[in-house]
Amino acid sequence: MWDFRGPDATEIAKHHAIHLADFVKKESLSINITGYNDLTTGHSVAYMVVEEAKMIQIRDALLPHRGEVYEEEIT
Repeated sequence: MWDFRGPDATEIAKHHAIHLADFVKKESLSINITGYNDLTTGHSVAYMVVEEAKMIQIRDALLPHRGEVYEEEIT
């Protein structure tokens, strides 16, 4: 996850998510889950879901601000 703060946080996170999606395609990653969310006014995040086995490699290449375990909801 990449955190962005300030009045342009949403637009910056949205733009960053485009680059993350491009990275997924370029690297032919098997999971294609990227995007952005507004957490509060002035704080947005861009995110990318990766396989646990590739997490260290991708973390070192892209230097996210933080990480979380992704658990898909079953509906």
